[in-house]
Amino acid sequence: MFKNLNYEEYLLKFPFYKKLGINNIKDYKKLDRKNIVNDPYHNVNPTPTQAFHAELDDLIRLHYLITTRKVTTILEFGLGKSTMVFDDALEHNKSKYSEFVSKNLRRTNAFLCYSVDDDEKWIENTKKIYKTNNVIFNYSPTTISTFNDRICTYYEKIPNICPDFIYLDGPGLYKTKGDIRGFSMSHQDRLPMAADILAMEHFLLPGALIVVDGRTANARFLKANFQRKWHYIYNKSYDQHFFELKEESLGMWNERQINFCLKGGGGELIPLCA
Repeated sequence: MFKNLNYEEYLLKFPFYKKLGINNIKDYKKLDRKNIVNDPYHNVNPTPTQAFHAELDDLIRLHYLITTRKVTTILEFGLGKSTMVFDDALEHNKSKYSEFVSKNLRRTNAFLCYSVDDDEKWIENTKKIYKTNNVIFNYSPTTISTFNDRICTYYEKIPNICPDFIYLDGPGLYKTKGDIRGFSMSHQDRLPMAADILAMEHFLLPGALIVVDGRTANARFLKANFQRKWHYIYNKSYDQHFFELKEESLGMWNERQINFCLKGGGGELIPLCA
């Protein structure tokens, strides 16, 4: 996976890190791996005071996936630095492929990232920090519920789109409302368990890709409950999970999209899951 990705060369071609306020990438000893080890409660602080340190290796891979797969519509759960990266990658795709897509594909929300978060202040803060052109910000509370009698969480409102790329990095734990028989998400040892993707699974098109950032318990929950033909990869060193919907096309328009995104006219695009 990502065997053709040269991290240094890719950043020279797409220097998106400058938009993140990173002035010297030499501060990152290795671009293809983690440079920081966080404390045990780093990701579960109920009152975070600042954005997390940029994990540049993750962000490079995300940018690479969007550009090489010619992604058109992104659904992002949990916004932050990834939101800016998606915006930058979509800007590239739009400049290169917008004419072809508009004339040949059925993509109503082309070259847009729909980012969903349950923290209004965090959304406003992100808007102030990162100036984006291709992002639609969506605020939605989250609530505890069930999927097939398994306790999980849902955003109360999600964008009405058909994404070909989904990034799962939210919600957090402490803003989720409610409890089920006394069981709630307000516990530092609790694990995220979002079920939104399961509820929309049968609306996704073959060729769609889901990336789950960390959240291994949630990724296993998805894997255990998916009903369609997903090709699954977990990379421990990245701490990321990848699900690609490997099914026959649903018809002419889906076939065209698969051929455009995963077979690439110029031969430069390589499917993530062969």
